[in-house]
Amino acid sequence: MRNNQHLLQRICRTCGRPFAWRKKWARVWDQVQYCSQRCRNHRPSAGSGVLGHVDKRSQDRP
Repeated sequence: MRNNQHLLQRICRTCGRPFAWRKKWARVWDQVQYCSQRCRNHRPSAGSGVLGHVDKRSQDRP
Protein backbone atom coordinates (compact mmCIF):
# COMPACT_ATOMS: atom_id res chain seq x y z
CA MET A 1 0.00 0.00 0.00
CA ARG A 2 1.30 3.45 -0.93
CA ASN A 3 1.47 6.44 1.37
CA ASN A 4 -0.02 9.29 -0.70
CA GLN A 5 0.46 11.91 2.01
CA HIS A 6 4.06 12.54 0.99
CA LEU A 7 3.43 13.19 -2.71
CA LEU A 8 4.00 16.65 -4.14
CA GLN A 9 0.84 18.66 -4.74
CA ARG A 10 -0.21 21.52 -6.99
CA ILE A 11 -3.37 23.59 -7.41
CA CYS A 12 -5.17 23.24 -10.75
CA ARG A 13 -5.27 26.55 -12.64
CA THR A 14 -8.81 25.87 -13.92
CA CYS A 15 -10.79 24.33 -11.06
CA GLY A 16 -8.61 25.36 -8.11
CA ARG A 17 -8.49 21.85 -6.64
CA PRO A 18 -5.28 20.28 -5.36
CA PHE A 19 -3.83 17.35 -7.28
CA ALA A 20 -0.91 15.08 -6.49
CA TRP A 21 2.19 14.02 -8.39
CA ARG A 22 1.77 11.03 -10.73
CA LYS A 23 4.45 8.76 -12.08
CA LYS A 24 3.52 9.62 -15.67
CA TRP A 25 4.32 13.28 -14.89
CA ALA A 26 7.79 12.50 -13.47
CA ARG A 27 9.69 14.05 -16.39
CA VAL A 28 7.41 17.06 -16.88
CA TRP A 29 6.23 17.88 -13.32
CA ASP A 30 7.57 21.45 -13.63
CA GLN A 31 5.24 22.04 -16.60
CA VAL A 32 2.06 20.41 -15.21
CA GLN A 33 -0.61 23.05 -14.47
CA TYR A 34 -3.93 21.22 -14.79
CA CYS A 35 -5.34 18.25 -12.88
CA SER A 36 -7.03 16.62 -15.87
CA GLN A 37 -7.54 16.78 -19.61
CA ARG A 38 -10.97 18.33 -19.01
CA CYS A 39 -9.43 21.24 -17.07
CA ARG A 40 -6.76 21.66 -19.74
CA ASN A 41 -9.47 21.91 -22.41
CA HIS A 42 -11.44 24.47 -20.38
CA ARG A 43 -8.60 26.82 -19.49
CA PRO A 44 -9.54 30.18 -17.99
CA SER A 45 -9.25 33.13 -20.32
CA ALA A 46 -6.64 35.82 -19.69
CA GLY A 47 -7.41 37.97 -16.66
CA SER A 48 -10.28 35.80 -15.45
CA GLY A 49 -8.55 34.62 -12.27
CA VAL A 50 -7.80 31.15 -10.97
CA LEU A 51 -11.23 29.62 -11.35
CA GLY A 52 -12.19 31.32 -14.58
CA HIS A 53 -15.85 31.81 -13.66
CA VAL A 54 -17.88 34.23 -11.58
CA ASP A 55 -21.17 33.56 -9.86
CA LYS A 56 -23.48 36.24 -11.29
CA ARG A 57 -26.03 35.81 -8.48
CA SER A 58 -23.56 36.98 -5.84
CA GLN A 59 -22.83 40.18 -7.82
CA ASP A 60 -26.48 41.27 -7.89
CA ARG A 61 -26.79 41.49 -4.11
CA PRO A 62 -26.02 44.83 -2.43
